[in-house]
Amino acid sequence: MSQDPPPSKSDRHSSQGPEPIAQPDLTAIKTELTRHGIFTTTFEELYNWGRKNSVWPLTFGLACCAIEMIATTMARYDLARFGAEVFRPSPRQADLIIVSGTVTKRMAPLIVRLYDQMPEPKYVIAMGACAISGGPFRDGYNVLKGIDRYIPVDVHIPGCPPRPEALISAFMTLQEKIAAQPITGEHRPRHLKAGEPSEFQVPDYGEHDLEPPSNRAVFAANNPLKVIQ
Repeated sequence: MSQDPPPSKSDRHSSQGPEPIAQPDLTAIKTELTRHGIFTTTFEELYNWGRKNSVWPLTFGLACCAIEMIATTMARYDLARFGAEVFRPSPRQADLIIVSGTVTKRMAPLIVRLYDQMPEPKYVIAMGACAISGGPFRDGYNVLKGIDRYIPVDVHIPGCPPRPEALISAFMTLQEKIAAQPITGEHRPRHLKAGEPSEFQVPDYGEHDLEPPSNRAVFAANNPLKVIQ
């Protein structure tokens, strides 16, 4: 009794569809095509390319870090090279808020309200030690110990105050983060998940402190090392 030969590679393609190309092979193919003047891309790359090169910050500043932020837009540093020269006067036209300076507890609810008014996808840069942890005023009763207690921060910039080069580096880091975001699957960004929150609770002025002291959906949600004080 004769035995049928195993199906050829072309037969497997016709019956089960083409086998997926491994990522290294796909990269090599794209590189070779580029050498011949043929450029290839995907919808995901094109979508993220447009977003990362058109980040519009909110016209917003708090303290001395805001002076460095303003300097970043001047001719010497030229933030326009990154597509971020359009500082918008309204949160409804912006997708990035740069928390540049000391966040007092009187100001914190207003920052959260501005963040909630921004459309998705939106991002936050905490600029300077004060915005990250309270900085030299951390022990003061009137200073918030990090804006990440109430809104999610994408990039932190240490320093007091950080120079314009540091803010440009933060922009580049944010661009890399946007470019790497998948638009489908489990690891897609928050704004593409229907169940993820887009707005967070605005704290009220309590008798002695802000109520609540933090938004637990943001601060210490998945990091037990963060201690709410």
